[in-house]
Amino acid sequence: MEYEIKGGAFPIVVCKLQKGERMKDESGSMAFMSSGVKMDTNTGGGVLKGLGRAISGNSFFINTFVAEKDNQEIGFASNFPGKVIPIKLDGANSIIGQKRSFLASEDSVEIDMYFQKNLGTGIFGGEGFILQKFTGNGMLFLEIDGEVIERYLEPGEVLFVDQGHIAAMDESIDFDIERIKGAKNWLFGGEGVFFAKLVGPGRVWVQTMPITKLAQALIPMLPTKK
Repeated sequence: MEYEIKGGAFPIVVCKLQKGERMKDESGSMAFMSSGVKMDTNTGGGVLKGLGRAISGNSFFINTFVAEKDNQEIGFASNFPGKVIPIKLDGANSIIGQKRSFLASEDSVEIDMYFQKNLGTGIFGGEGFILQKFTGNGMLFLEIDGEVIERYLEPGEVLFVDQGHIAAMDESIDFDIERIKGAKNWLFGGEGVFFAKLVGPGRVWVQTMPITKLAQALIPMLPTKK
């Protein structure tokens, strides 16, 4: 499978499939496909798998696409202004992503729920209790809110991230929270009371415009009934 990511703020990933190659997407993400691609809508592994995806922010149903001949194209478009990041899974590494992060993948990639192990992290970490976990062998495409910065943390290296800005990370990353020091900092600093604390080794993808913060910024501008 070959792919190319096109576009700016509203990206699309175009995949070229050979006969027998299979892709799957979040329901509604497919923008176009060649006539030699067959689509099948299903639960992607049964009712429990579907419920797991729904709870973790995606659709109960998933679309599977298979190329019935060579050199067929299919395009998956992002649902929000931002970036599409390609990640190669090799069976040894797992990726933890925020809710709604899944855009598309090769059919060999598994999607499961991931539960925060720490109560405080789930409440104050900005990502919620339930995230998405991606495993298997194949290409994975995640959609990110706004621009994205990828950082690799060495073993023991610490990165503090504001709530909601964590888009994805390797499962090897230790995710915790730490209270901002100094009362005036969390009272007047505008960053809340807690930072997300990430400890390496592993990769972290930080997004610049979390959809939740965009919504908070827009709410005061919305018309209200008088």
